[in-house]
Amino acid sequence: VQLQAFGGGLVQAGGSLRLSCAASGRTFDNVATGWFRQAPGKEREFVAAIKWSGGRTSYADSVKGRFTISRDNAKSAVYLQMNSLKPEDTAVYYCAADRVYRRYLLDPNPSEYDSWGQGTLVTVSS
Repeated sequence: VQLQAFGGGLVQAGGSLRLSCAASGRTFDNVATGWFRQAPGKEREFVAAIKWSGGRTSYADSVKGRFTISRDNAKSAVYLQMNSLKPEDTAVYYCAADRVYRRYLLDPNPSEYDSWGQGTLVTVSS
């Protein structure tokens, strides 16, 4: 599976953005998909993940209640709705696919994901 994230941009604190992740490949709807981000000088960190079926989601504590992950397997797409954005959300956001076919539980470890696409930059101004 190949993934490409887009939809980033510049937004003021308190604003919203919706990121999209377009996928290609036959296995997309059989693997979980995760969103990760990397701020300058920091390690890549988990943001959210959604099970292959869409029936389970997981969020980092820092975004819980503000971000919502969803997927549309018919469109081979995963979305990240980001509300109440904060300056500390500024980062390059990446989507990636789980290495494991139909994993039962979601894993927040970036090393469990591959097919990293080019990220999209989100900048939140104060």
